[in-house]
Amino acid sequence: MDSETFQRRRRTNSTHNKNNAVVGEERLNRSEVLAKKKAIEQLIKAANAKIDQLAFFPSYRHFKINGLSVCLKSGHGNKLSSPVKRYIQNLLKLNMEGPYGSEWQEEEKVKRREMVDPEARYIFVHVVPNSNVDDMTTVLTEEDTSTSCQEDSSPLVGFVHYRFVSEEDVPVLYVYELQLEPRVQGKGLGKFLMELIELIAQKNCMGAVMLTVQKANLLAMNFYMSKLRYIISATSPSKVNPMLEKSYEILCRTFDDDAKTIFEVIENNFLNTIFI
Repeated sequence: MDSETFQRRRRTNSTHNKNNAVVGEERLNRSEVLAKKKAIEQLIKAANAKIDQLAFFPSYRHFKINGLSVCLKSGHGNKLSSPVKRYIQNLLKLNMEGPYGSEWQEEEKVKRREMVDPEARYIFVHVVPNSNVDDMTTVLTEEDTSTSCQEDSSPLVGFVHYRFVSEEDVPVLYVYELQLEPRVQGKGLGKFLMELIELIAQKNCMGAVMLTVQKANLLAMNFYMSKLRYIISATSPSKVNPMLEKSYEILCRTFDDDAKTIFEVIENNFLNTIFI
């Protein structure tokens, strides 16, 4: 074989090997991606399979401070009684109609559908009988309050609606709602509930806690960002496209490196989308 033929074949073989290497790498990458997606699906499935997340945190079943005494109970979206559904709807309207403004009519329909989704998980806050909160002025009407939770012998004063979901290929606990009656706000109960939410997230190997807050809801924005030190996620509209005005921000607290890279690396990610 002459040297020219040999060199030609060597180049051909080299190109062939490189092509095979690229194909092999692509297959490996696809395999890794599929394996990661499957692992996330399994984590979320396992988290949803737990009937009572509070069972792992017995010390968080009760909260007593500043004249307020409540107990917490777990619930599922597809197992809500009619009185509890009415209570949720009434409290959402009371707390959120103002911040949503003209958007509330459509948003209320969305929230009603979300409320009963089988994947919806709840923490219900029941006032303990004879605690000082019973002497406070009732914000909801007497009918709303009296029908809210007779099945549990103690009235509801708030709830958390959360779900285990995948965001940007990261398993997260997403807080859909944290709603408390005004009469029990300002007593540390919201912070207590978010501490519990974060414990539940970490217990189930979630990479982050995420939530959406209306910009007009200044009290909520201050609560999450100033008091709890949540940050605006890299996936929030104001970070993805600052020129696109949206009425809300997506906030987060991350627990592992994958989540930090995706949800906290904001400036570099944005600059890359501009210059690449």
